[in-house]
Amino acid sequence: MVMTKHAQARVQQRAIPPLIIDWLCRYGSRLNGVNGTTVCFFDKTSRRDLASEVGHVVVRRLSDMMDTYLVLSGDRIITVGHRYKPIREK
Repeated sequence: MVMTKHAQARVQQRAIPPLIIDWLCRYGSRLNGVNGTTVCFFDKTSRRDLASEVGHVVVRRLSDMMDTYLVLSGDRIITVGHRYKPIREK
């Protein structure tokens, strides 16, 4: 995926490793956001799918990074951040 300059800056500021971004794109649940964007995040199902692929120990060790989300517009990553509140479907 292509990352905007804004997203690259946020990844660096928020210390989010590229591995987590890759997992979000592959395994993350997707929700339609505003203005045609898509929000990718880890929920219970996506964590279970990820754990079955890479192992439960790996997911447990990186559990503090599982609150990460990213926003897509088409095939571009617009921003990346940490969730502090649950993402709710509207």
